[in-house]
Amino acid sequence: MTVSHFIADLPFVYPFTISKGTKTHQPTFVVALEFNGRTGYGEAPAISYYNIPVEQMAADLAAKRVFVEKFAFTTPDRYWHYLHHLFPTNGFLVAALDIACWDMYGKLRRKPLYQLFNAEPANQANQTNPSSQAGLTFTSVASSSAAATATPLDTTRMPLTDYTIGIDSIETMVAKMNAQPWPIYKIKLGTDRDIEIMKALREHTDKPFRIDANAAWTKEEALTKIEAFAGMGVEFIEQPLAKDDWEGMEWLYARSPLPLIADESCVFEKDVQRCAGKFHGINIKLTKCTGITPALRMITEARRLGLSVMLGCMNESTIGSAALAHLAPLADYLDADGPLLLKDDLATGLVYDYGRIALPEGPGLGIELTTPKPGIVRE
Repeated sequence: MTVSHFIADLPFVYPFTISKGTKTHQPTFVVALEFNGRTGYGEAPAISYYNIPVEQMAADLAAKRVFVEKFAFTTPDRYWHYLHHLFPTNGFLVAALDIACWDMYGKLRRKPLYQLFNAEPANQANQTNPSSQAGLTFTSVASSSAAATATPLDTTRMPLTDYTIGIDSIETMVAKMNAQPWPIYKIKLGTDRDIEIMKALREHTDKPFRIDANAAWTKEEALTKIEAFAGMGVEFIEQPLAKDDWEGMEWLYARSPLPLIADESCVFEKDVQRCAGKFHGINIKLTKCTGITPALRMITEARRLGLSVMLGCMNESTIGSAALAHLAPLADYLDADGPLLLKDDLATGLVYDYGRIALPEGPGLGIELTTPKPGIVRE
């Protein structure tokens, strides 16, 4: 195999503000893996509070490039295990390489990514979203015989993606919402005027809301606000408390009138089991969990524990968002609006239509890289 990469700084349509801060551009790391004439692409955006900048991804890849390239490739899951041990402190880089590997593998197999998973009935179906394939378990298809009997994921049963409204003045948040009519809105909160914001937004739409506090509240504050939001058409609350406040989450879980979804508290596979009894579901993001390969196992474990599954993004371009979208039929909830929040993109292939995502039928991710505008890609 051969590997290459580039770094891009993608501008947002609006400055993107959450409880942790504001940014106007999304730095992102893109890798390309080439094997037997097929090239796969992967992406990992840099998120400041995870402390893995794009420069670190580039440095770590350069330091161990020879080992990345010399692996005797057979299947993505074996390659992920190799990468996981090769880069034990840089999961974001592992995620980018894992996504690229799956894209390349799909091209070698001449199948869209979603067709490389064998869907089978699960023992316990989660009914929180009947349009999803929540009652399915699955294995990756790694042989010709398995592929012949595989049941591909049904792309017509994908949940709708929400559209994110970042923290801003109430007038600006309303304007953002009105500028993008959408069936579901994800609202970023974590201010001293959260209830006021939600009351104002509710006056301008009857569509469902999802609230993401990004770990900004205390448990008492969270309960007060959640009780106020319970009558406002809110589906669930994402990460209300600090990521390691497990005692507080157990207290809130017992009292909350709305479902609670773990984000910062559920990063890796080992975190899924700990979320049971403290959250009603988990938000799996490919970049933070180190790729598609562990995400598949996390979905299976969540189903075993009776947790709902949300698939979320970290402001990826179409490259990373396409990887997420291919898994979407397995989710109850979907937050894959990254390309909609960015002014410039790095690829084409995903089609958004009022919350619905049409997956490309090309092999692998099914995307095509575009020529970036001047100044987007770092020299």
